[in-house]
Amino acid sequence: MHITCSAPTRIDLAGGTLDIWPLYLFHQPAVTINAAISLRAHCGITSREDGRVVLASEDTGEHVAAESPAALGVGTLPLLARLVKHFDARGLTLTTRSDSPVGAGIAGSSALNIAVISALAAFTGRAMTDDDRLELAQNVEAQVINVPTGVQDYRPALYGGIAAVELSTTGVRRVPLAVDPAALAARVVLAYTGATRNSGINNWDMMKRHIDGEAVVVAAFDRIAAIAREIRGALECGDWTATGAALAAEWENRKRLAPGVTTSAIDGLLARAHDAGALAGKVCGAGGGGCLFCLTPPERHAAVSAALADGGARLLPFTIEAHGVHLTQE
Repeated sequence: MHITCSAPTRIDLAGGTLDIWPLYLFHQPAVTINAAISLRAHCGITSREDGRVVLASEDTGEHVAAESPAALGVGTLPLLARLVKHFDARGLTLTTRSDSPVGAGIAGSSALNIAVISALAAFTGRAMTDDDRLELAQNVEAQVINVPTGVQDYRPALYGGIAAVELSTTGVRRVPLAVDPAALAARVVLAYTGATRNSGINNWDMMKRHIDGEAVVVAAFDRIAAIAREIRGALECGDWTATGAALAAEWENRKRLAPGVTTSAIDGLLARAHDAGALAGKVCGAGGGGCLFCLTPPERHAAVSAALADGGARLLPFTIEAHGVHLTQE
């Protein structure tokens, strides 16, 4: 048996970090906005006759093998190891790779999580609903990074598209948005700063400051929640000027959440982009490194791209991905 599976990463347009329970309960109505992109996380499973379990990451070069799932440790390739143990998947070689850089902040680990869960469910013949996959992905990732995880990143991986994730006292609901994917892609420049980041550390710092009642942080989250609602409306109306103004305001408030959200290198790149004609820019994910994206008029896309590249960033061409997780089995 051979199974291949992939899932898209995402750009988080607004409302990030609010998707971590219980933060969104304090800023109702809360919503995050994201778009799945064509940079995918991939995994392949090939059955083995010797019953052994072999895990390998092409991105990191890590490799681990064991006689059985029970014999696997979780120190090397912990996400893969935990998932293989959960499914008690025996007799397989599981290999992974990602189109995005390591630590890019575009939910590569969440996309890989969804892809591997889907592949292992097919390999073991286990029936799983979408909710089953979402819950397992969120819980296992929390075990790996040792801090609470948000809920938004698994949904673009599973479903694709441009969507709002509504976060309320009654649960989490994904709502597709009527936004022209080509129009959005034509206005976004995505670039890797060259520095990896750890979303678990940054998000935990933000969450702890909120729970501790730091007034500046609570006020910033209030504004971020309101801005996310503004961005949703502006996107659905195709008002790119208003979207840019709201994105700029979101970034200014996000920088107040914790030290290290931005760096001098990030500030320098965003200044270059602004000078080249970008309407707004922000770091993807929790900040501190990884990717940033800029919203720009289509006629300034090339100039903004060149400005970021001249500043040392690595451009990441992409399209908006309409489809989520994709699996083939032979």
